[in-house]
Amino acid sequence: MVVKPISDERNIRLWNWIEQNRAYVDQVSDGRIGYVYVPSTAGDGFTFFNRMYFSQLDKEGMIIDERSNGGGQVANYITDVLSRTYLSGYQDRDGIVFHSPAGAMYGPKVMLIDQDAGSGGDFLPYSFRHMGIGKLIGTRTWGGLIGISQNPVLVDGGRLTVPYTRLFDANGEWLAENVGIAPDIEVELLPADVNAGVDAQLDRAVSEILEDLKTHMPVKKDAPPITDELGQ
Repeated sequence: MVVKPISDERNIRLWNWIEQNRAYVDQVSDGRIGYVYVPSTAGDGFTFFNRMYFSQLDKEGMIIDERSNGGGQVANYITDVLSRTYLSGYQDRDGIVFHSPAGAMYGPKVMLIDQDAGSGGDFLPYSFRHMGIGKLIGTRTWGGLIGISQNPVLVDGGRLTVPYTRLFDANGEWLAENVGIAPDIEVELLPADVNAGVDAQLDRAVSEILEDLKTHMPVKKDAPPITDELGQ
């Protein structure tokens, strides 16, 4: 057999870690909680989110993990999807019920953050909390939200990055730069625990959602009885 090695195994190791997290969350929650990892707010981040979120809409709650998020863009698409609220249902002549908006999970959600998430990884948890989607769990993000643009390539192969845009929040205050986004629930990862395969932040996220589910009222999505009253 001829084996041709790949040039970079980072994606394989990343997806192995992601799948281990997803399977762990599914196991300890008895299948009630989903897990989505968002590595950036650029192309791969949106791809990961779409791939993982919509395939787990049958879950009662959801963990969004943006630890080590490398940033990219202002990812309002992700928070728009996460914040969808139930509007209506409709039943066809065959008795099949559909719902609007489609592609939504209405249960409790939390987001995992850490000191290695920045730029778009600062903005994503800010918007997650500002929109009231859920709690932030972990450690403060690193606080680098000034965007770069007009980045010339030099003749020696080097590159200049130019600070170009700075964001302010919904209250008109400068956002995150050199400060980061603080968690609602601070949980640190200790090296000894990590080496032993223990993820205290992920465990706290599971426990928070399970606690929220005790009082969460699911959206009633059954169609009402068909009336025989004229005009009803």
